[in-house]
Amino acid sequence: MGSYLNPGNEKFYQSVNSEIYVDKTGLIRYCNRVINTMQKYICVSRPRRFGKSVTADMLTAYYSLGCDSRELFANFEIAKTKNCEKYRNQFHVIFLNMQEFLSRTNSMDRMLDLLKGRVTRDLKHEYPNVDYYDEKDLIGSMQDLYAENRIPFVVIIDEWDCIFREYKEDHDAQKKYLDFLRDMLKDKGYIALCYMTGILPIKKYGTHSALNMFDEFSMTFAGDLAEYVGFTEKEVRALCERCQMDYEEVKKWYDGYHLAGVGSVYNPRSVVSAMRFRTFQYYWNQTETFEALRTYIDMNFEGLKDSIIEMMTGKNRVPVDTRSFTNDMVTFHSRDDVLTLLVHLGYLGYLSETGQVFIPNHEILNEYVTAVSNSDWGEVSRALKNSRMALEAIWNREESRVAEAVEQAHYENAHLQYNDENALSYTISLAFYVARNFYTVYRELPTGKGFADLVFLPRKQYQDRPALIVELKWNQSAEGAIGQIKRKQYCESLKDYKGNLLLVGINYDKVTREHHCVIEEAEM
Repeated sequence: MGSYLNPGNEKFYQSVNSEIYVDKTGLIRYCNRVINTMQKYICVSRPRRFGKSVTADMLTAYYSLGCDSRELFANFEIAKTKNCEKYRNQFHVIFLNMQEFLSRTNSMDRMLDLLKGRVTRDLKHEYPNVDYYDEKDLIGSMQDLYAENRIPFVVIIDEWDCIFREYKEDHDAQKKYLDFLRDMLKDKGYIALCYMTGILPIKKYGTHSALNMFDEFSMTFAGDLAEYVGFTEKEVRALCERCQMDYEEVKKWYDGYHLAGVGSVYNPRSVVSAMRFRTFQYYWNQTETFEALRTYIDMNFEGLKDSIIEMMTGKNRVPVDTRSFTNDMVTFHSRDDVLTLLVHLGYLGYLSETGQVFIPNHEILNEYVTAVSNSDWGEVSRALKNSRMALEAIWNREESRVAEAVEQAHYENAHLQYNDENALSYTISLAFYVARNFYTVYRELPTGKGFADLVFLPRKQYQDRPALIVELKWNQSAEGAIGQIKRKQYCESLKDYKGNLLLVGINYDKVTREHHCVIEEAEM
């Protein structure tokens, strides 16, 4: 058993014996289906915190000759399949974490020399009697070993794409790396299976890819592997029941990714953290700062800023064309390329059925608020920073301060024409953005004899806050907005609500270009 050739199952053992483990061994069933076929090349890309390394450790534990994992997998889904014993611990596994080699070197040539040298040393150490033609030639040594014992290799590569994050602008280094992988893997009889995992899909060069033999499964197309990308709704419900956590709150915080075939997908790390610590927090930013997002949303592509604001302030989905994305972190030609990268990074969800992107959940929404608040977005940034003051002004029934906050949020913009109540609602959403931390916000909620523009219902932990019914008017009057709430009996739909309720009317006067606000306490 070596460091890179035929490692043991210790890493996966630790995952299985952790406080929370969700069985994803069904993925092995797919790998067994394609092993030793033309479809034996698999590249799975997904965001950080989505269990990529755990999956790589699982496959290593299952296939490696360096251990006996019968008992480790005995109680999991894969044990129920007919080919489980046929393939378990039957292959030479080469496990490579590319980040390890990258961090220990300062050039692509040195990185590849270190990798080839370390793996070749493992081959020679475990099989010293094989007649190696060239001990410094990794590919040749793999061929020699296979010719000697006819045991094929399963190659598992974790963080396969870290090179494209470290050598962002060095296209020669990138191409050299891709050529190495192609030469080691493509059309080689000694390869039974290759599984690569990372954040980005395979880099495109011109009209072809150096690794065009791979089937790719990503956040824009997960195919047969969709249920193994993150936690499914069924799995999260089971965890909530086991840990006595509020499922609806978990859904608001961490749901939102959507993959064809399975529907809702949750960020595993955040869900596990919420279950372990019994609290809802922004776990995402514990492993990455908001600057990572800010770098991309600050790019000056036409329509990018507008799309981000629309998704943040109420228009849940915007269209995107993912086809031109070249699968790296520097080559951007349009707003669509940036939005596609944000899908792969986990900052956006993607609906393949409609070709639309959206901000997936409350946790990720907070990342956008922080990034935009610290960006040079003028009135938008200032409105977000001051939205807590605006909300407190409503709670304190300070009508002039509310109007002032809305006025501040009425920034110069190109993404919507400020000429109707729908446009005004986006401004209101921006002005009271922080309200999402305290409330569940509903737009066009059926109430009484009509639809209330905005309804804010306190979350369970904030029941001491008043509920809000907000009616918007454009070139009419704030008093008229309050009158409509009463006349159409919007409060009727909230009759089961036991707390305080404030009615908020806001009007924009197109002549004076001023906002006015009236706030009343409802008589329940």
